Amino acid sequence: MTAINNESQYKAMMQRIDELLIIVDDNTPENDVNSVELVLLSNLVADYDNKYYPVGKPTLQDILKLRMYEMKLTQKNIAELLGVSPSRVSEYITGKNEPTLKVARQICVKLSVDATIVLGL
Repeated sequence: MTAINNESQYKAMMQRIDELLIIVDDNTPENDVNSVELVLLSNLVADYDNKYYPVGKPTLQDILKLRMYEMKLTQKNIAELLGVSPSRVSEYITGKNEPTLKVARQICVKLSVDATIVLGL
């Protein structure tokens, strides 16, 4: 098989991958039949996923919400970290406003956010 053509094939391959993951581990030789099958099926599933379930780039809004959750921070806490008002943080989270270069640097450093996300690249 060179490609997955429909959802039922996709589900069947996902089930087979689950079965193979129980059998294949780091000590399994690369030329083992199960290991080879796992690699082939994984590649087919990855291709199908990329085509039908693409994952978009995260936005600054998404990342700020995620960091708030992960770090257990409120908008007020983030505002204090960044040196801006809570209402300004609210504008960043809702996408109504973009951070200045100075604030963008602080987001990168204080919240460990990749610059490409902050700059929308």
